Order: sequence, then structure tokens, then C-alpha cells
Amino acid sequence: MTISVLDPQTALVLIDLQKGIVSRQTVHPIPGVMANAVALAKAFRARGLPVVLVNVAGLAPGRTEAPRMSGAFPPDWMELAPDLDEQPTDLKVTKRTWGAFHNTELEKLLRERGVSQIVLGGVSTSAGVESTARQAHERGFNVALAVDAMTDMSPEAHENSVTRIFPRLGETGTAQEIIAKLGETRA
Repeated sequence: MTISVLDPQTALVLIDLQKGIVSRQTVHPIPGVMANAVALAKAFRARGLPVVLVNVAGLAPGRTEAPRMSGAFPPDWMELAPDLDEQPTDLKVTKRTWGAFHNTELEKLLRERGVSQIVLGGVSTSAGVESTARQAHERGFNVALAVDAMTDMSPEAHENSVTRIFPRLGETGTAQEIIAKLGETRA
């Protein structure tokens, strides 16, 4: 469903917009994805709403058929992309699996602030963003997904998440549609 309203206490959660990931080849050009994520962050900050910047610092254990990174990450791999302009009021969460709720303090940080809804963006659509959306939905948060503030390494995976999975987990919209809804509250 297209974004209808945002809860009064909504947080922006941006997934894996870090140097080591935004430097990779993606379906949608990173400068456009970053511009939309930055616009959302500025709008949330201007309204005093929480902005959560999530980075990833490892991989879940276990065998997979997909090739995995081996060895140590490059020194600045986990650093947030400078365009995000991290602020002292931003919350930072480091995860070690795809989803940002698993073994992190994300839920606690959101509950302490009375957050009932999250807006998600980041990389990659079908992994970190989708996993976090699923986990948020399972925990009872309303979920909105800024589809132009996210991308993937696979066009098919991105399309599947946006068209088949996300409508079952929440509402979708563009960054500008979500920014336009920030002033509205539930009746």
C-alpha cells in the first residue's frame, strides 16, 4: 500500500550506508539513493524525530552457497558514508547479521523513545533492509519503506522485495512522499 500516514513518533532507520557497501556496484546509482536518504535524515532531524544509522561489522556464522568475503574488512569499511552527516543526536547501531534488531539494542532504543513506526532505507534492499523490515513487523512496529532511498546488487532481488515482500510488511513510498507525511498524525 502506498504510504498513508506516519505515526507521531516515527524513527528513520538507515541500513548499511557505510563506505564499504556504498562503494559496491548497485542496481540504482548510489548518489541518488544517498541523496534521498540524506533528505529523509534532514527532515527527521528538523522535526526532532529519531534517526538511527545502522552499520554492519560482520557476517552471521553458518555455511552458505553464496560466496562470502574472506579476511579482514578494509580499515574504513564500517565507517558511515560522510554524506549522512552523522549528528550527535543520531543513534548508531552496529549489527553482525542482516537484520538490525538481532542481538542489538535497536528495539530498546526505539521503545525508550516511544517509537511505534519506522521508516527504512539503505543497502541492500533484499538483505539488510528486508530483514530489518521483517523483524520490525514481527515486533509490532508499523513499517514504511522509502523505495527510492534503497538499492540492491541484484535487480531481481530488489524488485521482488519492493513488489512482493514490502507490501506484506508495511507501506511504501518515495522519500518525498514520506517527508510530506511527516507533519500528519493518526486521527
